[in-house]
Amino acid sequence: MTNDYDVIVVGAGHAGCEAALAAARTGMKCALFTLSLDAVANMPCNPSVGGSGKGHLVFEIDALGGEMGRCADRATIQSRTLNTSKGAAVRSKRVQTDRRYYSSLMKKTLEAEPNLCLIQAEVTSLLTEKAGGEVRVAGVAAEPGGEYSAKAVVISTGTYLGGLTHIGDVRREQGPDNSNAALKLTASLRDAGLPILRFKTGTPPRIHRRSIDFSALDVQEGEEYITPFSYYTDAEMLNGIEQTVCHIAYTNENTHRIINENIDRSPLFSGAIHGTGPRYCPSIEDKVRRFPDRIRHQLFVEPMGLDTDEIYLQGFSSSLPADVQYKMLRSIRGFEEAEIMRFAYAIEYDLCDPSALSPTLEVKSVRGLYGAGQFNGTSGYEEAAAQGLLAGINASLSVRGEEQIVLPRSSSYIGTMIDDIVTKGITEPYRIMTSRSEFRLLLRQDNARDRLLEYGRRGGLIDDERYEKTLADREKIAKERERLRHVNFGPGAVNPFLDALGSTPVCSGINAEELIKRPDVTFEDVVPLDPESGKLPRAMRDRIDTEIKYEGYIKRQTDEANRQRKAENMKLPAGVDYLSIRGLRIEAAQNLNKVRPATVGQASRISGVNPADISVLMIWLASLKNGGVPDED
Repeated sequence: MTNDYDVIVVGAGHAGCEAALAAARTGMKCALFTLSLDAVANMPCNPSVGGSGKGHLVFEIDALGGEMGRCADRATIQSRTLNTSKGAAVRSKRVQTDRRYYSSLMKKTLEAEPNLCLIQAEVTSLLTEKAGGEVRVAGVAAEPGGEYSAKAVVISTGTYLGGLTHIGDVRREQGPDNSNAALKLTASLRDAGLPILRFKTGTPPRIHRRSIDFSALDVQEGEEYITPFSYYTDAEMLNGIEQTVCHIAYTNENTHRIINENIDRSPLFSGAIHGTGPRYCPSIEDKVRRFPDRIRHQLFVEPMGLDTDEIYLQGFSSSLPADVQYKMLRSIRGFEEAEIMRFAYAIEYDLCDPSALSPTLEVKSVRGLYGAGQFNGTSGYEEAAAQGLLAGINASLSVRGEEQIVLPRSSSYIGTMIDDIVTKGITEPYRIMTSRSEFRLLLRQDNARDRLLEYGRRGGLIDDERYEKTLADREKIAKERERLRHVNFGPGAVNPFLDALGSTPVCSGINAEELIKRPDVTFEDVVPLDPESGKLPRAMRDRIDTEIKYEGYIKRQTDEANRQRKAENMKLPAGVDYLSIRGLRIEAAQNLNKVRPATVGQASRISGVNPADISVLMIWLASLKNGGVPDED
């Protein structure tokens, strides 16, 4: 071995950056390998961070001590909160960022980390060793550079692993943005016993700003008040930026006709693409074929940054030939003279079946080997960064010989996502959505710091000052809730206020908390009546408003989460052959043997395992505690 490290991370996309920073910041000597230093934290698709469900992940990444939210705040050029007309649980922050600035900020952060070495080289194989009857990771081999030893390795290769791009019948072995692909590592991972799958994703064309008639498009402004993703971001400074304007365009029947007339030239429909594509972010030709009755599809027209004239057309992903891309693009109102700067393309890539991973993101068959991001079958920068962060934390804990972190479903969307992919497996690229959680009201953006504080502390990324500040903020909220219960308003004072809001007047006094519980009254509305409440920061006021309005529903979900936690705390022994347990159906036993669940809770979510099977498992567990004799009941 020519170089020795505690942790090696392969791939410097959003997963790799978080994994490497987490490991290095917790004291590990870490190496981060990338095919190109110019592609660190690259955004080959839209340079946006957040979105429905994804915004929740970014708040959670920051709550655990990750970097994405901090970097996104600094690179923000427009901010919006989605689903504001819906309930608090599904409201999600999304920002348009400056692509190059985001990448340079993240690269600078990596370069400034003293425990981290950033290396441009291609990792070509995984090095393993057998010790004590198990296979352990030993390091990696790279070109150039030779062999590097490590106690833990995180694979976060994105779409570079076995990358193959498609534009019509033009196919090239390459990664995103005309970059080199990683073509040698897959064989080594397969030899190590990892089950390899193949997926596909894509990206739309980039258009020159000067060729777009923006007067023909709908305007999409940023929001009036920006809530930062990160604890470290100054909200006043962020709200001082001048936000850029985005726009909305629409396809039409002529666009759809052009696509249908050329559908046989699409690699998606000709059979040239073998990888499975994302259901929730399909190509435009896939949407047109799947929804033939739709006369138009919405497209989002968004800038790639402040120092470029490239415009991103979200919703127009395609792998059709270049000439067809021009035809269908110029059929859209406002794009009649469109100049394509980068053509749309589809890309196929290799990944690992995530059912081969444990909830810590460690590969079950190779100790010390972790997967993160699109290598685990997910789709999106935020999903990747969240997994990278947890993989980096757990790799560090593993090297130190400490218990690794498993995030329960009730703790976070990160926990929900990881449980979904490692327990149920995947048949297509996985994307987080608020609908995937049964605890949506508990997993809001506004309480991420509070609910993940102890996990971040245990992971080593939350320092004393931040820990104490979060506890103090928790106490402030509790005291304000108590104070509001004792702030009373008489009918004479409150009824003119209620009348102005169109709310039902009161006949007797009412306290501030009861007033805020009304659906047509907000915390902000009450501030003129109760100036003391206006002294709290805006984010706290918004959170208190939500917690008061949804108090009953929140309690109900909290009770359910506590019940589920009991099943999550019931550990299943490692190495058991479930086919040997009497009473278990064969299908259930086979699926349990495949997934190897860590707890009864995880076992209950495995496909093909029903409540009766869980009852058998619990009786069997009880018999183990009684020396192998089942309980009489």
